[in-house]
Amino acid sequence: VVKADGLAAGKGVVVAQTEAEAIEAVNAMMEDHIFGASGGRIVIEECMVGEEASLLAFVDGKTIVPMISAQDHKRIFDNDEGPNTGGMGAYAPAPVVTPEIRKEVEEKILKPVVDGLKQEGITYQGCLYAGLMITADGPKVVEFNCRFGDPETQAVLPLLDGDLAQIMYACAKGTLTADMVHWKDAAACCVIMASAGYPASSHKGDVISGLDAVDKEDVMVFHSGTAKKDGQYVTDGGRVLGVTAVAGDLKSAIEKAYANVKRIHFDGQQVRSDIGAKGLKHLK
Repeated sequence: VVKADGLAAGKGVVVAQTEAEAIEAVNAMMEDHIFGASGGRIVIEECMVGEEASLLAFVDGKTIVPMISAQDHKRIFDNDEGPNTGGMGAYAPAPVVTPEIRKEVEEKILKPVVDGLKQEGITYQGCLYAGLMITADGPKVVEFNCRFGDPETQAVLPLLDGDLAQIMYACAKGTLTADMVHWKDAAACCVIMASAGYPASSHKGDVISGLDAVDKEDVMVFHSGTAKKDGQYVTDGGRVLGVTAVAGDLKSAIEKAYANVKRIHFDGQQVRSDIGAKGLKHLK
């Protein structure tokens, strides 16, 4: 795996299948500067094989309260094919993160990180994001973020049964306790609608229609790459919209999300049709 060391909008990673592909990625980043200064230094990592998952946690500096797990879909096309993106959709909870794996992540990954930061004089407060690969040898870390992840947040937070502001205030004041955080007995699915050309480029100015036709209950449309022009919403970035649906089970959440995606249209739209499919396989 060849990775730009700097920020690259979630796209600075090449999972090389051959040595030639790896060399090509290194040259593209360091000689052709496809990621600008972000690729001036690169990281070469072991390719971990397994299923991706994300586990976010509320942290007040000492207390860690994990949220429900989620699974992002990084590749642009169905069946995890094509180049990496910032994320084409997510669902929560992710069945691949069993209660045993969740406990292992909390004890062996999240807690040591917060303790390690404390030893370095850093009191970490807020959201700690652990991007994981669930391998045959157990959970391994792909990345950490000191923020909520996109699009995982759009699937995780709609399932929060409580007041996010109160929880974040407790994180800031150092008074967080596990009994402050509760989750709905439900599932959520977020499907990203991307613009033409993404992830290599993005097409701007295409009129978005159908937003008024979206269900008003248990469905939210998150705007990311949009702008308003002459009273209409138009595309203004790579990932344009995130359509999230909440339902009693994962299958229903997926169906509801896609039913509402079909009501929205813009030229060149790109949508994966298999968001949540891996989760359904685990539930069979």
